[in-house]
Amino acid sequence: MYMHGTSRINERGHLEIGGCDTTELAQQFGTPLYVYDEAFIRNKCRAFVKAFEESGFKFQVAYASKAFSTLAMCKLAEEEGLSLDVVSGGELYTALQAGFPADRIHFHGNNKSLEEIQMALDANIGCFVVDNFYELAMLEELAEASNKIVQVLLRVTPGVEAHTHEYISTGQQDSKFGFDVLSGQALQAMETAYRSASLKLLGVHSHIGSQIFETDGFLIAIARLVDLLKQARESFGFISEVLNVGGGFGIRYVEGDTPLSPEEYVKAITKAVREELDKASLPLPEIWIEPGRSIVGDAGTTLYRIGSIKEIPGVRKYVAVDGGMTDNLRPALYEARYEAFIANRMKEEADDLVSIAGKCCESGDMLIWDVKLPKGTAGDILAVPCTGAYGYAMANNYNRIAKPAVVFVKDGEADVVVERESLNDIIRHDRPLNRQHVHR
Repeated sequence: MYMHGTSRINERGHLEIGGCDTTELAQQFGTPLYVYDEAFIRNKCRAFVKAFEESGFKFQVAYASKAFSTLAMCKLAEEEGLSLDVVSGGELYTALQAGFPADRIHFHGNNKSLEEIQMALDANIGCFVVDNFYELAMLEELAEASNKIVQVLLRVTPGVEAHTHEYISTGQQDSKFGFDVLSGQALQAMETAYRSASLKLLGVHSHIGSQIFETDGFLIAIARLVDLLKQARESFGFISEVLNVGGGFGIRYVEGDTPLSPEEYVKAITKAVREELDKASLPLPEIWIEPGRSIVGDAGTTLYRIGSIKEIPGVRKYVAVDGGMTDNLRPALYEARYEAFIANRMKEEADDLVSIAGKCCESGDMLIWDVKLPKGTAGDILAVPCTGAYGYAMANNYNRIAKPAVVFVKDGEADVVVERESLNDIIRHDRPLNRQHVHR
């Protein structure tokens, strides 16, 4: 049984996280319930920061808030000295309402609206990560109208594809994201930004994929990025101040997943940057990275209550829980795999092969296929670990199911950081037809 962070089996034989008995959390706050191990999150943040401090590089570690964005998480990231990566007006607004320093916010996205860009300009955020020529022109126009010089990175696609699920691979040439390097678009965009009176080009950014367990992809991408920077220096004299190699660092979801530590990722990246820049006779820039999943993913556990159980003799045994694709869309979207425990019976032998079904009216609402658990009964608490990234972030109201609460646990205390939705919350923005019925 794989345990991580502050998770342990307590003297009652229950799963405990952050000093809190998960069965008591389920009783107090209801299920489904997202439970975050606060100390584990902070330790992950500190591991990335420490690794860079030991590298000798100037750096920024920007938490990719798309993985999990709440007021509490933004505040935690600020307290740990991280910068923040946002990709929408909603994520930006959350960060600003949390009091996150605007000069440490980086704004991503492949289709930022005029209103979102203006909102970020008004807030004086630290950097825009520009994704395409449309945005580049709009940002330049708005910056000029606001009488501001705006710092930008250009997102480029270096033609590197990490070994991940095809739906979350983003660094290959055929991608909706970024300026293509191989066709010359990236160099053209760099020159446009460099020569603009309203933009200050800091450097380039790339993101080669997600849930990456090795460093080879980063090393190839870095070589191509440095070659691009060398072309930019030779063509129009640009010297990069920042090289952002993105994120995508993997975590362990199930047995067989073999992610590297934050230190290993950072050491490989900084070594490659130093070597490639030395070969190109270019000065060392700041290095920025964007961990998201690797900070919060394995710090989150979702608690469910088991309900109906259906056994088809010789075929399959279905164990249904009171959540599903409304609180964890990843299995339906990516065929993502998870492990599970019965939180109130952790010491019992797991010898019952079952599949965990969600409660949505969809055959595809299956959280886990074929997992061995102690024989479950209605009312047991099922714990699914490693749901801290993209669970709450993708939560939805399909079948008009309310979204779960979120708690942070640490030193035996639980803080509600997101309240559970009520049924009234679901219809809050609904409006009845006001016009008179037309008879035909």
